[in-house]
Amino acid sequence: MARIMGITLPDDKRVDYALTILYGIGWSNVGSVLKQSKVDAGKRVKDLSEEELRKITEVIEKNFKVEGELRELVNENIKRLREITSYRGLRHVRGLPVHGQRTKSNARTKRGKRKTVGALRKEAWAKLEAGKTGAEAATKAAEPAKK
Repeated sequence: MARIMGITLPDDKRVDYALTILYGIGWSNVGSVLKQSKVDAGKRVKDLSEEELRKITEVIEKNFKVEGELRELVNENIKRLREITSYRGLRHVRGLPVHGQRTKSNARTKRGKRKTVGALRKEAWAKLEAGKTGAEAATKAAEPAKK
């Protein structure tokens, strides 16, 4: 069970796949990390020696911002955009897509589950109308009694 930067890497996966679990390390970065640390990409995580793990960790710490440090940086940038009330900051505040995507038919990830607004069925509308007229009749009948 290998741990890098506080994250446990799955033993049965290849090193190049396993490193992408780290926040801030993607496919483009994995190759350079493994090349600089001189570790074979086809090796399994369980087959890595302590020395190889140490080399990988050193390369990542020296060259990349990952996990908590990167999350902090991203949150600071979003907070700055909100404070200066830029267009992108307002989109973050409103929970809408930031990079110009359409919102009429998509953006469900940001906006959440659909909430239907608008037309009612005839039966439902009739029930609402019947309830209103019954309530209105009751209030009208009560008014002359007050006088």
